[in-house]
Order: sequence, then structure tokens, then C-alpha cells
Amino acid sequence: MIALRRRYRIYEKIFSATGLIITLLAVAVLLTLIVDVFMDGASRLDWNFLTSYPSRRPGKAGILSAWVGTVWVMVLTGIIAFPIGVAAATYLEEYAKKNWLSDLIEINIANLAGVPSIIYGLLGLVIFVRWMDLERSVLAGAMTLAMLVLPIIILSAREALRTIPFTVREASYALGASKWQTIRNQVLPAAMPGILTGTILAMSRAIGETAPLIIIGALTYVAFLPTSPISLEAPYFSLEGLSDPFSVLPIQIFNWVSRPQKGFSVNAAAAILVLLFITFAMNGIAVYLRYRFQKKLRW
Repeated sequence: MIALRRRYRIYEKIFSATGLIITLLAVAVLLTLIVDVFMDGASRLDWNFLTSYPSRRPGKAGILSAWVGTVWVMVLTGIIAFPIGVAAATYLEEYAKKNWLSDLIEINIANLAGVPSIIYGLLGLVIFVRWMDLERSVLAGAMTLAMLVLPIIILSAREALRTIPFTVREASYALGASKWQTIRNQVLPAAMPGILTGTILAMSRAIGETAPLIIIGALTYVAFLPTSPISLEAPYFSLEGLSDPFSVLPIQIFNWVSRPQKGFSVNAAAAILVLLFITFAMNGIAVYLRYRFQKKLRW
């Protein structure tokens, strides 16, 4: 018996050491890639690079239309996917009865989370670009990416809702609250940190996707910006920019790395740094919101 315990302890130490080595290797590879990209692209990062449109000359090319398009598409994707995902997760977890239909929906959502992104690009091309006649617009791109991240948001939101103890619901019911009041005032605020964490992961995947946007026809060369939703003249707010063509940073990077000139490779490295900065900024905002929601919890 003692020998068996010693053997298990040895196996545990071997497994722990193997996991640590693999984790350190993964972190080392990631840091190496980031440092390599930084060394290549840092010299190209300046104000002109951020405020210039793409050009056939590497020294004059910029990423203005690409990073503005990325921000446009990501904001719209979040606006579309987040409420739909949270609403679907709340219904499935709190209201839906356990029967064959709910089981079928759950299985399909879980399978959709693992479908390759190019399949969503084909669906977006058929549904949004052709059937809904949205063409190569910002809205078509955002809806395609929203469709891509929606299963991930639903699954993570459901997991977050399950972590809320049932005693919280019982206490709310005991005070006379209805089911909707309990969900709105107790369950959803308590689950929001977990929901935001899942949304962060989903949006981080969406911001780097290139295949679905290429399929729906996002442009690789755009020398203009989508119309701003806010203006200084009446009516001060417009949704006209939703129908404008667009480009995003992953497509711009893909375009530059496929060219033979050395200057475009440097531009691609600089654009990758900007894309990383936008990703970290989005994650930072979400982490701050998660911290605010956790701070409000008093139980």
C-alpha cells in the first residue's frame, strides 16, 4: 500500500513537472514571436503610419482605414452578439423546460462553437450579402462575426449562470420577488463577471479572423473611412456608415505579407502591433467592467 502511494506521488510530480515545462515553452514561444514582431515593426510605428491610407509604396502606406474598420466591426459585433447571447443563455438556463427540443438546441450550440470560421463566412455571404442585400458593408461583416462568436458567448454565459447558488434565487423569492425580478436584479449581475470573461475570449477570436471577412468580400484596399455616426450638423447621428465598404487589420496584414517587398513585411509587423494593442485595450476594458460588477456584489 505504501509503495503504491509512493508510485502515485512520483506520477503526480512527473505530471506536474511536465505541465510546467509545456506551459513555460508555450509562454516562451509566444514571447519570442511578440519580441520578433516588435523588433521588425516598432521602427515603422509613427503618427503617419496610423493616419495614412494604404499605398503601393511601402514607405507611404498606412493603416487608417484598416484600424478604423476594425473598431467599427468589433463595436457592432459586440452590440449585436452580446445581448442576443445573454438572452439566449438566460432563456435556456432559467426558463426552458428540459425536453428533447432544449437538448437539441444545446447540442447544436455546442457543435456550432467548434465550426471553422470559413463556414460562417459562407453563411454570411449567402444570408447577409445576397439574401438581405447588404453587400460588402460594415453591417454584413459585423453580423457575420456576431454569428461566429454567438455560440461561445451563449456557452460561457450559461456556465456563468450555473455558478450562481440556487439559495440566492430562493432568498429573492422569499422576499416576494418574481422570477424575472430575481434574474434581472440578482442572477444576471452576479453572473456578469463570468459572462464578460467569455465575451472577452469570443471577441478576441473575432478580431483576428480573416477568412469569413474575405469570403463576404471585405476590401483589401480602402482609401476612405466609413461615414461617422456622429456629426456636428443636424440630425447629428446617422447610421449611413453601416452600409459603407470596409477593411480590417487582419486583411490588411494578409495583403502585405503576401507581397515580396521587404517594406511591406515591416508594415505588416507594425500593423500586428497595432492589432495587439487594440486586443489588449478591449480586454482591459472588459476586465475593468468585470471588476466593477464584482465589486458591487455584497454576498
